[in-house]
Amino acid sequence: MNTILIKAATLVNEGKIYVADVYIKDGFIHEIGPDIDKPAGQVINAEGLHLLPGMIDDQVHFREPGLTHKADIFSESMAAVAGGITSFMEMPNTVPNTLTQELLADKYTIASEMSLANYSFFMGASNNNLEEVLKTDPAKVCGIKVFMGSSTGNMLVDNEQVLENIFKEAPILVATHCEDEMTIQRNMAAYKEKYGDHITIDMHPLIRSAEACYLSSSMAVALAKKHHTRLHILHISTAKEVALFDAITPLAEKRITAEACVHHLWFDDRDYATKGNLIKWNPAVKTEADKDAILKGVLDGHIDVIATDHAPHTMEEKAQPYLQAPSGGPLVQHALSALLEMYHDGKISLEKIVEKTSHNLATCFQIDRRGFIREGYWADLVLVDLNDPVKVTKNNILYKCGWSPFEGQTFKADITHTFISGNLAYYKGKFMTNETGKRLAFNR
Repeated sequence: MNTILIKAATLVNEGKIYVADVYIKDGFIHEIGPDIDKPAGQVINAEGLHLLPGMIDDQVHFREPGLTHKADIFSESMAAVAGGITSFMEMPNTVPNTLTQELLADKYTIASEMSLANYSFFMGASNNNLEEVLKTDPAKVCGIKVFMGSSTGNMLVDNEQVLENIFKEAPILVATHCEDEMTIQRNMAAYKEKYGDHITIDMHPLIRSAEACYLSSSMAVALAKKHHTRLHILHISTAKEVALFDAITPLAEKRITAEACVHHLWFDDRDYATKGNLIKWNPAVKTEADKDAILKGVLDGHIDVIATDHAPHTMEEKAQPYLQAPSGGPLVQHALSALLEMYHDGKISLEKIVEKTSHNLATCFQIDRRGFIREGYWADLVLVDLNDPVKVTKNNILYKCGWSPFEGQTFKADITHTFISGNLAYYKGKFMTNETGKRLAFNR
């Protein structure tokens, strides 16, 4: 019997902050209350520390199989666990693209052997794999991913009839990357005509423009309303898009939901001058007004969840000129730290961080017994010292790519312990790798 007793922690859960003990038994939260007195294999004094449900990240690219020079499931799940992320959902644009049920099963096999965090994988859609997509098991897979904009390999779904069919027939949540490809190509042609090969990173949000995002997002919303699809739009990056979403309907009843990513809440186009290609993402980091509107959307309920879109590339790849440098960056180790910094800055409450990174993910994806600190739920938990500053340096970055857009940043809070399915997986820089995470299950 595996037992852990966490004493005198300050719990942040379901809109409340209070001090309690938590007793973990065989992977599950067995009891929550004051002064629990039970024998335990491990007792942790959490006085002065805040206990949060672990962050659930619904959008990561861990690059395995096929791109493991950048990242792999072991390395990035380790970074995620150190960052307080206890479960992740990984995207299908690996090599080969995850476009068959067999390739999807292969990724689950790798994760069962290598992932320190709990895991799920999206099934990928293309212009010609609808039959495979429709075989996806809603109880065992987080969702179907549709790229409605530039993507890796054979994953741009730009055939309108195929899109219509996916939205009409999908047996499961459809998650979309929304950027209008024709608008992007038209903008790129105009900039190439004017600047040739000398296009610079500050032009990125003008090429991958707000218009391109809104055109695609509004189309996805219209399709979802037409077919009553369970739609989840990823990484909202513009003020205009926020208004597409409903802030009134309770989350459990919504058919259309939206995600914000940490980089769109932290950076804006002024940061290109110092960060350059390190903050080149798709969709692009845009204006300060966009950044502020996204945060407002998170706070008022238009945007339902916060994630990372963790997508590492090597420094050599990022050091190329703008046109050659790939989009994406590593974020899982520092996402929760960045949000806690925003708490210290008075921009968001601890309760709201937990709601948008844990509770709402569990509700949005109908995840079985995770995302809350509740008796009978899996013990996916994070202890945080809100007043123990940590500077991000090359020496403490865990990503396989070896860099972070937050390098040089000092965060006021430190993530001290991470529990994965009832096991202490991380404690102050040390990992317990004898246990792997578990496959997420869904109540659908």
